[in-house]
Formats: sequence, C-alpha cells, structure tokens
Amino acid sequence: MEIILYLSAAIAAIAFLILVINLSKTLKSVDNTLDTLSRTVDRLEGQLKDVTAETAELLHKTNALAEDVQHKTEQLNTVVYAVKDVGSSVHNLNHSLKKVTTTVASQMEKNQYKISQAVQWGNVVKQMVEKFKEDKQKTDAQPPAVRAEALPVPAYKNNQ
Repeated sequence: MEIILYLSAAIAAIAFLILVINLSKTLKSVDNTLDTLSRTVDRLEGQLKDVTAETAELLHKTNALAEDVQHKTEQLNTVVYAVKDVGSSVHNLNHSLKKVTTTVASQMEKNQYKISQAVQWGNVVKQMVEKFKEDKQKTDAQPPAVRAEALPVPAYKNNQ
C-alpha cells in the first residue's frame, strides 16, 4: 500500500508539474499580451496628445471666427437699420408725391377752363409778338421815306 501512496504522490506531482507548465505558458502569453497592450496604449497616448493639441488649436480658431462673425453681424445690423430708414424715407417721399400729384390733378380739373383760357391768351400774345417782329423787319428793310409835306404847326393859345 505504500507503493500506491508513492504512486499517487508521483501522479499528483506530475499533474502539478503539468499544471505549473501550463500556468507558466498562460502567464507568458498574458505577459506578451500586456506588453503589446502597453505599447499600443503608449502610441495611442501620443496620438491622443496630438489630437488634443489640434483640437485646442481648432477651438481657438473657432472662437476667433465666432467673435469675428459677431462683430460683422453687429456692423451689418447698423447697415440694415440704415437701409430700413432709407426705405421708410422713400416710402414717405412716395406718399408725399402721391398727395401732391393728387392735389395738382384735382386743381387742374377745377381750373381747367382758366388754364385753357391762359393757354389761348398765351398763343395770341405769341402771335402778336411774331407779327410785331415781322412788321419791324419789313420796316427796317425798307429805306426811310422822305416826307414832302410839312408838319402842321401846333396851335397854341398864344399863337393865334
């Protein structure tokens, strides 16, 4: 029975040896995996630092751009308000012109007869002026006539 005891102790020792060998292989594999993981994490950390720096730079540029857009928007608002005021002024001017046009048209309708009379009198005066100019040109073109007759002496109360 002692042999069985030694034999079972030897089998247990061999099983323990196999267990230790397999455990050693597993631990070496885990060690290799952890080394690979460590190198990957180190590379990832470096890349993450680069991305973080680029992100910070991009954030600064975005903030500067947002400030520029805000400033230009404020300037554009003043232009928009000015254009709005010009539009209101043009609207008021159009309204005033419409009122004046309406007033002139209504006054012309009321005074149409007087206006036509004034136009007719203007034409008559124009014709008279033209006639006067024609007559003057005719008389200026003719040589002066010599008067043969004597002018009458004016009668004065003392000369009688």
